[in-house]
Amino acid sequence: MHESFPFKYVPTDDLTEGQRWSTWLDVERLCRGPEPRPDWVVTDRAAIDTELGVIKSGKEADCFLVERAVPDDPDRHSLVVAKRYRTADHRAFSRSESYTDGRSVRRSRDMRAIKNKSTYGRKVVAGQWAIAEWDALCRLWPLGIPVPYPVQIDGTEILMEYVELDGAAAPRLANTRPDHDQLCLWWMQLTEAMELITELGLAHGDLSPYNILGLPDRLVIIDLPQMVDLYGNPAGMDFLHRDCVNVCTWFTRRGLEVDAEELFARLVAVAY
Repeated sequence: MHESFPFKYVPTDDLTEGQRWSTWLDVERLCRGPEPRPDWVVTDRAAIDTELGVIKSGKEADCFLVERAVPDDPDRHSLVVAKRYRTADHRAFSRSESYTDGRSVRRSRDMRAIKNKSTYGRKVVAGQWAIAEWDALCRLWPLGIPVPYPVQIDGTEILMEYVELDGAAAPRLANTRPDHDQLCLWWMQLTEAMELITELGLAHGDLSPYNILGLPDRLVIIDLPQMVDLYGNPAGMDFLHRDCVNVCTWFTRRGLEVDAEELFARLVAVAY
């Protein structure tokens, strides 16, 4: 006698506008997040992605809130951010060449298309920014550096951890008014994270109070597509210095006396 396995059949026609089947098992293994994965990551084939709205429209990409859930199973449910990169026709990411200086393009066809600014070349560029952020997240998260967990990448879309506070998206530092103790905690966490990133020979490249989320017990660094190689990029140290100035300016204005040049010297010593 064969053992029976009950299952719930959900016809495709039942999906409404803004819904799709989970693409988790449709992408290659290397396009899924690093292990060990957090318990909240939903990997079921039966899961449905439901788009809940726009979280943020940025210079090079838009971020959407997506629910990935298995119907009728409240234990298999999570909210994630879908970051979707635009092609060069629809983005306003300025000075992109200064960030990508030193990066290699493997296929000569892609390099020619990028230089010729063809339709295919613009798609390649969008894919490069997505891959760059995916690679950065997958490299930093396993080391304990405070970045969102990368769930998966599919073309120019990255699904990543939704960082929330009190049922809403966690605020950016620029939108917070912390007291002195909170500032000290955040400063310690941020400088430790910057040291770890610098030890890898990298700089965020666009670090500011707008690219850092502030929660009561921790910071989360976001927006990593322009991550700069300190050694391969001729302006690598300039980007690192700018990161130091940006964050120190904010902390000083909030009442914590910190010095950008001291922080920069500390990070340069770590880099070398």
